[in-house]
Amino acid sequence: MNINAVTVFCGSKPGNDLAYVTAAENLGTMLGQNGITLVYGGGNKGIMGALANSCLGAGGKVTGIIPKLLLEWEAQHEGLTELIVTESMHARKLLLYEKCDVAVILPGGMGTLDELFEMLTWNNLKIHNKKVFIINVNGYYDALIQLLDTMDAQGFMYESWSTRLIECKSLNQLKDAFSLTIE
Repeated sequence: MNINAVTVFCGSKPGNDLAYVTAAENLGTMLGQNGITLVYGGGNKGIMGALANSCLGAGGKVTGIIPKLLLEWEAQHEGLTELIVTESMHARKLLLYEKCDVAVILPGGMGTLDELFEMLTWNNLKIHNKKVFIINVNGYYDALIQLLDTMDAQGFMYESWSTRLIECKSLNQLKDAFSLTIE
């Protein structure tokens, strides 16, 4: 798989389990060490900030994309390779999709789920065909995966969700899917 840029959707808060921040830091380091550009929401707090800081610390390039209305809310990162400020959330999401080869989902809240489902919907509608990986840190997304299974079993899916969303239980599984090495 030829990957030059990865968009990561994740929380602007750290969550209650240190493993979430650790997973973000390890992912950022992996991307930076492998010369893969990180594209993300542009924040400097929570999982977002840990992800960007670790990628930058590993010598990586980081592009943040943030809408004007979230500049204060998410405390935009001032040390990025590139920060793009958009007029709207819709413009932000479009750029997040356009600038990546694949997407990775880490733990997050409603915004993360919004971005995940929009990307999956666009994928389903053939607007794009980019792989979407979910890192299920300590079972964070177990209930979501159960819901997707229920939606499929009840006949609301056109194809199995697993053809569009690849669950990884660890960063090593993601690394294997990307065919990368972790130092």
